[in-house]
Amino acid sequence: MTDSPRTVSDVMTHTAIAVGRHAAYKEIVELMDQWKVSALPVVEGDGRVIGAVSEADLLPKEEFHLDAPTLGEGARSDLWKAGAVTAGELMSSPAVTVQPGATIAEAARIMARRRVKRLPVVDRVGMLEGVVSRSDLLKVFLRTDDELAEDIRRHVLADLPAAVGVDASVTDGVVTLSGELRDRRLVPLLATAVRAVEGVVDIRVDLTGGVARPDQPHPLQEGGEG
Repeated sequence: MTDSPRTVSDVMTHTAIAVGRHAAYKEIVELMDQWKVSALPVVEGDGRVIGAVSEADLLPKEEFHLDAPTLGEGARSDLWKAGAVTAGELMSSPAVTVQPGATIAEAARIMARRRVKRLPVVDRVGMLEGVVSRSDLLKVFLRTDDELAEDIRRHVLADLPAAVGVDASVTDGVVTLSGELRDRRLVPLLATAVRAVEGVVDIRVDLTGGVARPDQPHPLQEGGEG
């Protein structure tokens, strides 16, 4: 019903700041401060991503500047990173990455499950193409209410013959479906299709209508195939 979902390539930053495995600790901190980022991909060769250095990887050096961690508190990992001085020693590897063709929803799930704020975007052989951040993924919610309403009318309601009497209004990203739906059994289908429109915050259903008799053709079948 709707256009193809927006992908990571639509919102990512194509100019990615990265470091090599031999980059020094201080250089990494300076780059993060200069570019206002919380993590950097680590690359080698022509740009193949081999890991990532985040603020969390850098903090043990300060956290245990005077006192070593006690045993049983991830001491080995923390002590190792507290003494590390290069990106190759500090990085988490393999890096958590995403491909440019992944949907925004897929990228959001990866970030949530792996608890990262930024993802290197790589091609099929692992070469760095860009970076996508949480703020990049949230750009879909910058679409105007008028733009969302027009998208829903053109790509959802217009494709559903039974929704000929339905209209969509949008306020602050919340969609209200009003009017008459000839077959109430289609409400879940319609609601799912509207929620799939990127930028929709929530949906309200204020529809009237009956249920088609068993001997009537199903509304989705009216007008033949296509």
